[in-house]
Amino acid sequence: MRPSKRAVNEMRMVSFERNITRYAEGSCLVKFGSTHVLCTASFAERVPIWMRKNGKGWITAEYGMLPRSTGERMRREATLGRQGGRTLEIQRLISRSLRAVVDLQLLGERQIILDCDVLQADGGTRTASITGAWVALYDCLSWMQQRQIITRDTVLKDYIAAVSCGIVDGTPVLDLDYEEDSLAQTDANFVMTGKGHIVEVQGTAEADPFSEEQFLSLMLLARKGIGSLIDLQKKAID
Repeated sequence: MRPSKRAVNEMRMVSFERNITRYAEGSCLVKFGSTHVLCTASFAERVPIWMRKNGKGWITAEYGMLPRSTGERMRREATLGRQGGRTLEIQRLISRSLRAVVDLQLLGERQIILDCDVLQADGGTRTASITGAWVALYDCLSWMQQRQIITRDTVLKDYIAAVSCGIVDGTPVLDLDYEEDSLAQTDANFVMTGKGHIVEVQGTAEADPFSEEQFLSLMLLARKGIGSLIDLQKKAID
C-alpha cells in the first residue's frame, strides 16, 4: 500500500483555478495534491535581442520556490545572488515543454513569459508547473486574440501536461508525492502532448539500474496520468 493509500496507477487530486491574479494576462493556481503552484503568463511586445528581426516569437519560463513552500524555510535565491542548478534546469524544462506546442511563427515577434512560483511543495513541482503553465498560456493567448494582437486561433497547437512516475519498493507507481520520491529506486518525469507525442523524458536510477521492461511500465503509467490531466485541462478551459 502506498503511503497515500492510492492505487499504483492513481493520481493525486488535481485542480486548476484560472484568473487567480488581477494583472497577469493569464494565470492559474494548479494543485497536485499538496503541491500548489501559481502559474502566470505575461505578454511582452518584444522578443530577446538575439531573436529580433526573424519574425518568430518566444516562450520562456521562470521557476521558484517560496521560502516556506517546504517544511523548513529556504533562503530566497535572490539573497544568494544566483539561481541554483536545479532551478535553471526546471526553468529550461518548462520553457521547452511550452514551446513544443506553440507556433512561434504565428506568434510573431512577441514573447510570453511563464512564471511558476511554488507555494507549497510535496513532490512533482516541475510536472505541476508545466501542466498549470499551459492553462495560463492558453488564457494569455486568448487575451491576445481578443485584442487582435494575434488573429489566428492555431497559435496553440496542442495540449501539454507532465507527470512523475517511479519505482518504489520494486513497484512502478504514478504521480509521486515527496514521501515516495524520497524513497524511490527510480524517478522519472514524462512530458507529453494531447496527441500522445513525447516532448521529454527524464529518468534516473537512484539505486539499482532499471530495466527496459520497468521503463515501459512507467511509460504506460505516465500515458494514463497525462491523459487524465489533459481531460482536466479541457474541462478547466471549457
